[in-house]
Amino acid sequence: SLLQGCIHCLLLFLFGKTLGQEDSGDQALRVLTFPRCVIFLSLLGLLLVGGGLNEVLLRRHKRSWVWNQFFVLEEYTGEEPLYVGKLHSDVDKGDGKVKYVLSGEGSTSIFTIDENTGDIHATKRLDREEQAYYTLQAQAVDRLTNIPVEPRSEFVVKVQDINDNEPKFLDGPYMAGVPEMSALGTTVVQVAATDADDPTYGNSARVVYSIISGQPYFSVDPKTGVIRTALPNMDREVKDQYVLVIQAKDMVGQMGGLSGTTSVTVTLTDVNDNPPRFSQNYQYMVLESLPVASVVARVKALDNDIGPNAEMEYRIMEDGPGVFNITTDEDTQEGVIILQKPLDFETKNSFNLRIEATNRNIDPAFVHLGSFSDTTSVKVTVEDVNEPPVFSTQLSKMVVSEDARVGISIGRVSAHDPDSSNSAIRYSIDRNTDLERFFNVDALSGVISTAKPLDREVNSVHNLTILAMESHDPTQVGKGFAVITVLDINDNPPVFAIEYETLLCENAAPGQVIQTISAVDKDEPPSGHRFYFALPPSVAGNSNFTLRDNKDNTASIVTKRGGFRRREQVLYRLPVLIVDSGSPALSSTNTLSVSVCDCDSDGVAQSCGAVAYTLPAGLSTGALVAILGCIITLLVMVLLIVSMRRRKKEPLILEEERDVRENIVRYDDEGGGEEDTEAFDMVALRNLNVIRDPKVRRDVTPDTPTFFPYPRSSSSLPVYKTLPANVVFREFIWDRLKDADVDPSAPPYDSLQTYAFEGNGSVAESLSSLESLSTDSEQNYDYLSNWGPRFKKLADLYGDGKSVFS
Repeated sequence: SLLQGCIHCLLLFLFGKTLGQEDSGDQALRVLTFPRCVIFLSLLGLLLVGGGLNEVLLRRHKRSWVWNQFFVLEEYTGEEPLYVGKLHSDVDKGDGKVKYVLSGEGSTSIFTIDENTGDIHATKRLDREEQAYYTLQAQAVDRLTNIPVEPRSEFVVKVQDINDNEPKFLDGPYMAGVPEMSALGTTVVQVAATDADDPTYGNSARVVYSIISGQPYFSVDPKTGVIRTALPNMDREVKDQYVLVIQAKDMVGQMGGLSGTTSVTVTLTDVNDNPPRFSQNYQYMVLESLPVASVVARVKALDNDIGPNAEMEYRIMEDGPGVFNITTDEDTQEGVIILQKPLDFETKNSFNLRIEATNRNIDPAFVHLGSFSDTTSVKVTVEDVNEPPVFSTQLSKMVVSEDARVGISIGRVSAHDPDSSNSAIRYSIDRNTDLERFFNVDALSGVISTAKPLDREVNSVHNLTILAMESHDPTQVGKGFAVITVLDINDNPPVFAIEYETLLCENAAPGQVIQTISAVDKDEPPSGHRFYFALPPSVAGNSNFTLRDNKDNTASIVTKRGGFRRREQVLYRLPVLIVDSGSPALSSTNTLSVSVCDCDSDGVAQSCGAVAYTLPAGLSTGALVAILGCIITLLVMVLLIVSMRRRKKEPLILEEERDVRENIVRYDDEGGGEEDTEAFDMVALRNLNVIRDPKVRRDVTPDTPTFFPYPRSSSSLPVYKTLPANVVFREFIWDRLKDADVDPSAPPYDSLQTYAFEGNGSVAESLSSLESLSTDSEQNYDYLSNWGPRFKKLADLYGDGKSVFS
């Protein structure tokens, strides 16, 4: 026991000296751990003669604190607190005046100190994997005053590791794959285990690997954990999956070490090392009526490989190409034999096919094993069936003229019985393709003839289905097709292409094109249509319109004169003769309606037809009732207004006490026009230079003076045409203002004055006819007729009636 304590103390001393921390002052912390260590050090000091260790101890004794690192084993399971070490100060004389205080990590929860003796204990179970060391501070203080008698000193309590954690495979279990037929020593996968123990202390974390299950097929490297194949040429087709158990053990695998295991599933991946093989020869029987593109048979070569290594290509080597074809079903890797041409028992009743199957993806590394293809034979026997008649020509094309008489032969169809019995054939027409029964077919000869008159314009092509039946077995029906084209003859006259609505402006000039017409013809001549247009002889000499053939199957309608008037004639009907170029030529007379319209200056029609406008007749009873109700309502409202006015007896004129300033009085009086010279003096209103004597208001005198001094005599009034242009308007306003102020008939206070003033700057002088009333000269307006259609209305009103527009 003493020897074990000495060895342990020596290890702690050497380890502490290597990793310990020396105090920089004269103080040190003495290590007083286990009692056996203290005894050993005492005996060693006595035995050493003049030894340096005594000198060292004596020198360290001079310091107040002697200290080193403390160590405590993890996972202590005892019931009493674990003794860690002892703190002692030279100041402590043992009289109880010094108290030891501990602070730092876990100083209250894990570590305790006896304040009298300085003994340190661990009260809890420690785990190095959770925390490897604790840093604490120790201090000696006066018990009464709590004044430090020594400076604070720091020391470390290290948790000493034990082997309490087994290795663990954090990435397990593992899944790996290796190609089959791999060489010996091929790497499969690498496993790795970790140990939470201290790798720097002992062998607790040193792991070695071994294989528990999986031999003799695989091996594992003890140090690296690399798994390799232990046997060469392992065959997936024999066994494709292996489950290995790998163990990791610490303490370098020695007895007492902890271990952990994991599983490794190794799958042998496939390689193309097996050729395809047919297991049998095939025989099939098919009917000769089998449709083209139908599946005749299926063959399959077996391949022990899987995936792309089992994909195959099939081909026909003998007796089949041309009649049969073979493809690969990608889902089942079967060879599918397909019929390419119709079978005929009477021609050939059996086929002997040679089929070859070859791997699609061949691995060159395994070519030495042999050929990766195989062949088999397939015998296809054709069975006879009672076949329907077959037409010599499946589609017959025929033509017939549109004017062909009834019963004329158009063409002939022919069918025969392909069977050896060679039965007689009877023909008929499928009436679903000839509903109106235009054609007949002779039941014995197959001659097709017309049964009704034909009209190409109604139906130009007839598609008939001809049925051929065996006389002895009517259930056997063959079908053929006949396309009959009806040839055109010239039996339809040309007509207008559309229903034309021709509008004619009243101001249209002679020689103006008012309409371009074209024609259509139901017939279709081989060389195309050619139409000729003309006016019938009965209207060729009319004075209103003429026709011009444009030589391109169109014609233009041209006016012969101008001055069309709606009040004279609203509608003109012009017959047009159209002739085609057929043989014989056909013609028709079409009537073109021309409506006279009132147009604007751009020639756009504004209104057409009769001048008068009539309301649409035939109003419904509801509409009449609604109109009558509206009229009655208006009458009632008028009566109510009149009665209310009578009750109130309101005066028709404004009362004198009302303020009428800034009120606009509007008089909707309509004058008598330019010829009315009695009601208004239009010359005085418009003419700037008419001299009027100022009148003085006779009833009232203006309350406010005028803004401008007015001359007292009319001789001083200026002549506007002699004034400068910039003062013309100002003088005009002044004069009108003066007239309003001195006019006794003007309304009192403020009033609205309207001045229609044109100015005098026009080079053409005034065009108004108002000034002409002041002269007796006769005006000549014939020049308006030469100003174009915009002045047509003025020319009609003021001209002499001989203008070009009349």
